[in-house]
Amino acid sequence: MMNRTMKLLMLSDIFVLTGFGLIQPILAIFINQGVTGGSVLTAGIASTIFLLTKSVIQLPFSKYIDDHGKKTRWLILGTLLMAVVPILYVTADSMYKIYLAELIYGLGSGLAYPTWLGLWSRNLNQGQESFQWSIYSTSTGIGTAATGTIGAAMATITGFTTTFLLAGVMCLLGCITLFVLESRSSERVGDHKTAEAHFRRSRRIFSALEGLLKL
Repeated sequence: MMNRTMKLLMLSDIFVLTGFGLIQPILAIFINQGVTGGSVLTAGIASTIFLLTKSVIQLPFSKYIDDHGKKTRWLILGTLLMAVVPILYVTADSMYKIYLAELIYGLGSGLAYPTWLGLWSRNLNQGQESFQWSIYSTSTGIGTAATGTIGAAMATITGFTTTFLLAGVMCLLGCITLFVLESRSSERVGDHKTAEAHFRRSRRIFSALEGLLKL
């Protein structure tokens, strides 16, 4: 069985990935038809900017995050940056704004992806790793598959703007899920610190009593 941390991580990713699943099939069409200077070539360049940014950032950042704490906060920051991207698409009237959006998307993914993997891997149950990864892959895969068609239908019926805004809302829901995870982590840290304080106080009382007995 998955623990609560894994369930929240998976739920967050379902929201984020299905949100972007709404716009992935239509983004190139939007760039080609609705953005000044947009073409199939510039859509490809935008995708390259995202992938290069993510790849350059995530490797050194993964090393940093392994050596430092506050993983959940970095994950929240990365997810928030990703949630901004669909909103930027709505306001994009030139390829420069699309390129900026892809740069932010790559930065957010570069921060979120290694952090999410670290938290997930830490909570895997020994002997159930393959099954738990398969649950995650199946859940996000089904969600993305469903929203691909839904996003294309929405763009056809209501336009690109509505589809992008819905994708942004989905990403924000994923981020809110992570805030729940962060609050639970803070509570556990607080409980641990309280326990340590009680232990130190007990040691001081015991030492004082020991000193009195020696008098």
